[in-house]
This record gives sequence, C-alpha cells and structure tokens, in this order.
Amino acid sequence: MRKIKVSPIEQIVVHLILIIWLLISVIPFVWMLSTSFKGPGEIFIFPPRWIPKNPTLKNYKDLFQQMNFGRPFLNSIIVSLSTTFLSVLLATMAGYGFAKFQFKNKNALFLLILGTVMVPGQITMIPVFLLLTKLNLLNTYWGLILPALANAFNIFFMRQFISGIPDELIEAAKMDGANEGWIFFKVILPLSKPAMAAITIFTFTGSWNNFLWPLIIATDESMYTLPVAISVLGGQYTENIAMQMAGSVIVILPLIIVFLFTQKYFIKGITFTGLKG
Repeated sequence: MRKIKVSPIEQIVVHLILIIWLLISVIPFVWMLSTSFKGPGEIFIFPPRWIPKNPTLKNYKDLFQQMNFGRPFLNSIIVSLSTTFLSVLLATMAGYGFAKFQFKNKNALFLLILGTVMVPGQITMIPVFLLLTKLNLLNTYWGLILPALANAFNIFFMRQFISGIPDELIEAAKMDGANEGWIFFKVILPLSKPAMAAITIFTFTGSWNNFLWPLIIATDESMYTLPVAISVLGGQYTENIAMQMAGSVIVILPLIIVFLFTQKYFIKGITFTGLKG
C-alpha cells in the first residue's frame, strides 16, 4: 500500500482545524459546568465569567431537596444499567448464533432483523404501548426496559465481530467436551470484549438520554427518568438557569465516566469490526 505524504503545512492546517473544532465542541460543556456553580447574580453579568467568583453547591443541593432529583437519578441508573446489560448479552447471543450456527432460513431471518433498522421507532410506539398496557407494565421498570432489549444494530455489530473468531477455537473446545453454554461464556464472551464495549457505550447512551418513551410509559412522577425530570425542571424553573445547568451536568457526567472506562475497548471494537466482512 502506497503511503500518502503530508507536507508540514498540511499537518499544521489539519491540526488547527481539529483544535478549532475541539474548542467549538468543548466550550458549551465548560460553560454549562461553570454556570452550575454560579449564584443568581453571576449568570447574566457582562463580560461573562468563565470561573465563578464565589462558587457554590447550592444549585445541586436545591436539585435534590426541592426537585427530589434523587429519584429520577436512581430510575435512570436502574433502567440504563439493566437495559445495557440485557441488551448487550442478548445481542451477543444472537450474534453468536448468526455467525457460527447453521439453521434453516438463517440469512432471511438476519435480513429481516436488519430491515427493522429502517422502521422509525415512533411507528412502533403505539402498538408497544397498548401491549404493555394489557400486560399491566405501565409505570414499571420492565415497561421502560423491555422495548429496548432487542436492538438490530447491536445484533448486526456482534455478528460481524464474532464471524472473525476462528472456528478452530470452538471445535477445540467441543473436542474437550465443552457444551454450548461453556463455549459461549468461556470462549466467545472473553474474545468479544472490544465489540461488547462498543455497543455498551451506544446502548447506555441511548437508554440514558431516552426522553420520549419514558415520557409516554411513566405517567407517575416517581418513575420519571433524568431527561423527563430535566424537562419538568425547565418548565418550573425557567428563570433559574444555574439549577438547569446543574441538572444537565448530572445527566452528562455518567456518560463521560462510562466512555472513559470503556474507550480502549470501544476503539478496538470499532476498528476490528470495520475490518471484517
């Protein structure tokens, strides 16, 4: 493969563009974090202060005392972690089945699953809502979790990755007397960590930021998740910008933590899966 030569000037231009793009992306988050520690008198002063003169935690305290923000936070933790764990596990099982097992109409079924990606989620919301209503799952954690478990993209992603695992490893395990469960948990799962980390980030982010479905299924405030609670906060405290920014920081912080702990595997998963046909 022929290497592309890049001149020093081109490298400087590329780095300048990346730095400018980084600043554009980071500045709103820095401003949000700074504002969350400001008192009412510091928010609208001009010129604006990036570092609060008298930083305070009052906005965060008011969130949990006045808005009872602890309950939506707990709901989001339970729903997001449960959805992520079960969805990634089911996607890995399905990906393993489509990649390594032979059964009738396998390709047709796989194409049918991929076809669901083209169906907008809003179309299925009404029938899913009616189904969960008949099952008495409104205002329950299962009502928030179940519709997100079958993810076609995750199944496709895991199938592509597991297809690259050598069949010889599976055959060797079978020759040693291992059953399918042992092979899946002891061979497939450890080798699939990079791909699982990638879809873990996708799934957790999607579940954590999901607003429309919790708004529909959770008619009781005790079952609100953070995105719904933030919208209520914006309606009740439109003048308290600092409190809204504090709520936004709480919403974003877990996503940053998850990415920091899984970014190594995430990059590997994206790279390896992209190289496999």
